[in-house]
Amino acid sequence: MNWPNPFITQRADPFILRHGQGYYFVASVPQYDRLEIRYAETLADLIEAEAVTVWHKPDTGPFSALIWAPELHHINGQWVIYFAAAPTRDIKDGLFQHRMYALVCDDSDPLSGRWQPARRVFTPLDSFSLDATHFVHQGKNWYLWAQKDPAIPGNSNLYLAELLNPWTLKSAPVMLSRPEYEWECAGFSVNEGPAAIRHGDRLFVTYSASATDENYCLGMLSIDALADPLDNSAWQKSARPVFTTSWENQQYGPGHNSFTVDEQGRDVLVYHARNYTEIEGDPLWDPNRHTRLKYLGWREDGTPDFGVPPADHTSVP
Repeated sequence: MNWPNPFITQRADPFILRHGQGYYFVASVPQYDRLEIRYAETLADLIEAEAVTVWHKPDTGPFSALIWAPELHHINGQWVIYFAAAPTRDIKDGLFQHRMYALVCDDSDPLSGRWQPARRVFTPLDSFSLDATHFVHQGKNWYLWAQKDPAIPGNSNLYLAELLNPWTLKSAPVMLSRPEYEWECAGFSVNEGPAAIRHGDRLFVTYSASATDENYCLGMLSIDALADPLDNSAWQKSARPVFTTSWENQQYGPGHNSFTVDEQGRDVLVYHARNYTEIEGDPLWDPNRHTRLKYLGWREDGTPDFGVPPADHTSVP
């Protein structure tokens, strides 16, 4: 199946979870002021599914502004939404003041259940941090995120730790990657928005790099599935981006991806991109990073084939 492109308009940082008999969708909203969940029994039905607001930011406090990049996970029987937030929406003061938070719900339905008060996810560094994700590997729960280390030039690096519970790290964080290539440092030096996927005998982590304009792109790390994920020397990093702007298809800055599967179990790449480059004002407040889907291919050597971002189209063959 080919989905319409865009899939859902004005939803950046998209995340789709297949759980039980259906699909859950969360993403950043243009106002950066709330957390919404959509549910549908099929991927295609997410397009028209009702967006249910399950949490709205408070007026003041440490997580009262710029609610970014939510992800919905089901961890040991609990629903968890990870998100990043700042104490102010003032660009000068608030843009790089984000910290990471977790919302937990013990009820069976995350759309109607009771969400507990937000908990901060603490890391050893008290610095700009965001884009947390969770995955299960080797029978353990892992927390993967982006964070600024004041001792390292650039905006954010990628870190990994084992989880004790959804909001508490069990192990010391290990840095997996930092911006080093030219394509990771266009506009801003960024590694962010990580996502994990297992295929065959390897674990892959994609991430987004550079500024959120047409330079935004996906990089990739990989490790043998039997290796210790906390051994950063065991990870291999691609020297080139794996998913980039297509000028021919007018798809600019594809990134901040997640992975899901369709109803037949085929791997699907979930990402956002714009269809123009002429951004007025700060790109942060341009609402037209749209959610898009495409199938993820696999090469004979077991590595993912991301292909090229397809052009906008409305018909579904």
